[in-house]
Amino acid sequence: MVNVIGLGYIGLPTALMFATHGVQVVGTDYNKELVAQLNSGHTTFEEDGLDELFDAALKSGIKFSNEYQKTDMYIVAVPTPYDKFSKKIDASYVVSAVESVMSICEKGATVIVESTVSPGTIDKFVRPVIEKRGFVLGADINLVHAPERIIPGNMVYELEHNSRTIGADDKAIGQKVKELYASFCKGEIVVTDIRTAEMTKVVENTFRDINIAFANELAKICRSDNMDVYEIIRIANKHPRVNILSPGPGVGGHCISVDPWFLVGDYPSLAKIILTARQINDSMPEFVLERIHDIMKENGLTDVSRVGLYGLTYKENVDDVRESPTLQMLESMQKHLCASPLKVYDPWVKRDIVENQYHDFDKFLNDVDMVVIMVGHSEIREHMDKLKGKIVLDTRKICELDGVYRI
Repeated sequence: MVNVIGLGYIGLPTALMFATHGVQVVGTDYNKELVAQLNSGHTTFEEDGLDELFDAALKSGIKFSNEYQKTDMYIVAVPTPYDKFSKKIDASYVVSAVESVMSICEKGATVIVESTVSPGTIDKFVRPVIEKRGFVLGADINLVHAPERIIPGNMVYELEHNSRTIGADDKAIGQKVKELYASFCKGEIVVTDIRTAEMTKVVENTFRDINIAFANELAKICRSDNMDVYEIIRIANKHPRVNILSPGPGVGGHCISVDPWFLVGDYPSLAKIILTARQINDSMPEFVLERIHDIMKENGLTDVSRVGLYGLTYKENVDDVRESPTLQMLESMQKHLCASPLKVYDPWVKRDIVENQYHDFDKFLNDVDMVVIMVGHSEIREHMDKLKGKIVLDTRKICELDGVYRI
């Protein structure tokens, strides 16, 4: 039996995937309401294909509990935030989960950490927890790092088809865990050491962050001198070895916007490009605010309460709002002691999480004169004609209406 610890965006679909491929699974989470909802037969977030996978897992016998299970295989998939001042990882959730596992597990158990961590985290924080309990690593307890590699909006497909990395102290244990993941994973599964696995995951998201930052910095340069950044990127990308991304309002989610900070926090004197990229991407929400101000002034719009932000999530067609550029923008306004009168609407966010949040698209549009497209949900792509007559700032380059503004 596998006990999956943490039933959030990563742990839940992972548990479901194992359960539907012949593995006995119990999912554990400290959140009693979350576990109760799962036990009542309902998923806890929206994701393409998740409900179908959930139903299949229930038929396969998956169980959900607030209690840790006594078994020989544990998968830890809890959050790993970072300290916003030191930029270092906050490993407390991982440490707490491993401590709880150590309090009930028997000798011979394998603990697999799926949570994304900075290089050296397992050496610094996880091994001492196990050794403090009197266990001998490699003899009594086997430790493995198998970082997740999926994206909201396409989780189910990517769980099955993406390649995986298994970091282990012992190759035989790594091979055993590889065979476990091969029960559902059709991608290549690479076995390496733990620290390499830690570094590889962080480097993947850091690479993406740096490339996004280049596009965003180009947008700022071109805006400063009245050049069309989109036309410049289009032409530059005709070069066979150039592939510049499209600029946007910032970077959100719990991967690209977080993982690079781990390297900045641990290697502050070395991670120069990484730090600059993070600063550029973190500055984009304020850059969008400046664009809103300039466009309002150009159009004689003085009432900021007539400005609406379309989109609260960090990417299209998901309900995940973690680190979203829209929330970063609203937080920035609060830092400047400004109560935001901006109206906000997102078809994927059902609960109220910000002030002036709407749940009806037409009512939202009726109450604003200017629409700022922050997220390219399918809804707005399919109903772009509803924006006719509005002042539109499109940060995602999805609107082709006449007179649309871009970042």
